[in-house]
Amino acid sequence: MNCIVHYIVFFFFLSLSSVPVFAENAKPFVVPELSCWQGGEGWFSPSGRIVVATPSLSIVAEDFAHDYMTMFGCPLQIVKGKPIKGDFVLSLSHKRDKVAMGNEEYQLEIGDCLFITAATSKGAFWATRTLLQLSELNHSRCIPRGTAIDAPAYPIRGLVLDCGRKYIPASYLKNLIKVMAYYKLNALQIHLNDNGFKEYFDNDWQKTPGAFRLESDYFPGLAATDGMYTKQQFIDLQQQAERVFLDIIPEIDVPAHSLAFSHYRKELGSEEYGMDHLDLNNPHVIPFLDSLFTEYCSGASPVFRGRYVHIGTDEYSNRDPEVVERFRSLTDHLIRKVESFGKQPVVWCSLKHAQGRTPVKVENVVMEMWSADYGDPIEMKDSGYSLLSVPDNYLYIVPSAGYYYDYLDDRFIYESYTPAQMRAVRLEERDPQLLGGMFALWNDHCGNGITVKDIHHRLFPAIQTFSTKTWTADYTSFSWESFDFKRQFLSEAPGVNELARILPQGIKGTVRCPIEQIKSNTPIDWLEPEIGYDYTVTFTLHAEKVNRGDVLFIGPSSVFYLASPKSGRLAFEREGYLNEFDYFVPRGRDVKLTICGTSRETCLYVDEKIFQVLRPLAVTTAIPEWGLHEVPPYPKGSRIMYYQRTLVFPLQRTGHFHGAISGLSVSNFVPSTVFPQ
Repeated sequence: MNCIVHYIVFFFFLSLSSVPVFAENAKPFVVPELSCWQGGEGWFSPSGRIVVATPSLSIVAEDFAHDYMTMFGCPLQIVKGKPIKGDFVLSLSHKRDKVAMGNEEYQLEIGDCLFITAATSKGAFWATRTLLQLSELNHSRCIPRGTAIDAPAYPIRGLVLDCGRKYIPASYLKNLIKVMAYYKLNALQIHLNDNGFKEYFDNDWQKTPGAFRLESDYFPGLAATDGMYTKQQFIDLQQQAERVFLDIIPEIDVPAHSLAFSHYRKELGSEEYGMDHLDLNNPHVIPFLDSLFTEYCSGASPVFRGRYVHIGTDEYSNRDPEVVERFRSLTDHLIRKVESFGKQPVVWCSLKHAQGRTPVKVENVVMEMWSADYGDPIEMKDSGYSLLSVPDNYLYIVPSAGYYYDYLDDRFIYESYTPAQMRAVRLEERDPQLLGGMFALWNDHCGNGITVKDIHHRLFPAIQTFSTKTWTADYTSFSWESFDFKRQFLSEAPGVNELARILPQGIKGTVRCPIEQIKSNTPIDWLEPEIGYDYTVTFTLHAEKVNRGDVLFIGPSSVFYLASPKSGRLAFEREGYLNEFDYFVPRGRDVKLTICGTSRETCLYVDEKIFQVLRPLAVTTAIPEWGLHEVPPYPKGSRIMYYQRTLVFPLQRTGHFHGAISGLSVSNFVPSTVFPQ
């Protein structure tokens, strides 16, 4: 980043943090909001030291120092002994004013020193997330003096991520864990198996993708070939999560959503209800599932390390009452199977949909309430289940599907939702059987062009909003307008930039290449390796030759072609999706190209005139090898898929091409004139 940008950032934050020195400090902004604040006067200025008063907090101190250095470039020395002015002081205490402190509760006393007190390492860690945010919002890293007492309203606050229908790399999940922890979310449910809709694949179950994403030794060949996690990768992921006090909840969804298993063994699938249903009349189904859960839950060092294991049990057909009884029996069996390994089972609500005589175990079972059609919250609570609030009409994201949410309605969530609200039913706030809430992102439409970058663009604002409403629940002291404005100036997490920002959010600017001319195979080390939505990239290209497969720009998640390997047109590729403009770059002369990108469209300008906008395509079929059949939007009488042609622009280095690029400039905004209606 060049010096001009640095000055812009400095003066912006100087203006943001300017307050009267001698006034009682108003509640400072963090996400999620502090539960309780009593303002003091003046500011705490850090000395560069962390005093660890309780030795067991050494790891928390190390992580705090590491993240502080990552974010601000300022070292924090970890020491013992008597604190001096400007020190951060970490200590454990089980009581606050003779009242027992909660498991995640912490207190901040901010004066000459900044005292962090908590009953557990988890509470102390959350306190450091608050301090990093407070430091981030002041250019001098000073923190307003005062006293904060902070604790969550609910013990489980998290996210369900569908990795079955779309492979989500472990590298991204590691960054996602950091983001969630930065905003005090503490549960990530990884949906390990699922399948597409056969309507988009010639109504043929054999052609319909179904995937199980975890390596299996018991069943070689079961894991998906288009992306899976080794056992060691999954263990490493959980270990990282444990360090930041986040639970990974692995989910194997059966006996519906199970096409991956019937692809593996055809006899396991149901011809009557669809091959995505396991055949509950087949005597081989239960032994297969028992072996599957045994592989990951058993032993001294199981693959599923955490407290919770999710067994699915949602959306099975209830057409035949006898099959319903078998479904209830299987649900009860798997609950007890998981418990036999010392795990706490988690299930989707289904017992209203699957009413019957067969008892299903209640004690020690967590039930996710997602639909009133499948489970009644009051009835399930009265039965004795512990509940998680996941109401689909509020909290389901299905990218670009045309149903549920493409992006959550953040304002509604902030102003109206708490975990106690489940569709039309509202439980008592902070009911001890109500453990908390989770929102969900489902990748229903396999092959729709959505990338991990697109997924993150939807997740991040939801994480900020949802963390607030599961931490403080029905209490917020900032207006929606204030919250929505101020949160823009917070990072995703220490060292994380999945949104590919080149400037802090809320600051618009243009960064120009300091090099007059860029040749082939050259690092672009004066900028971030890619830029996310919204952006404008402009450059002049002189191509001496144009060969299919020539590459202009390469980034961590995409490639921008001078000439597509398929047709020779200007094009880009990300995550296996190739998208082409109807433009052939001329040889032997200069041409000025501008690419503008949003989360919905990618636009090409040629010589400052709009040439083409790649908008979503409405398609009825997703066929491998780019076989997409365009139809008019919203055709009557058919289900459609919206194929996305978005691009996070690559800027890590130039690729191999014959010629030169000059006048490269990058802006983190799109002119309002770019996408005419």
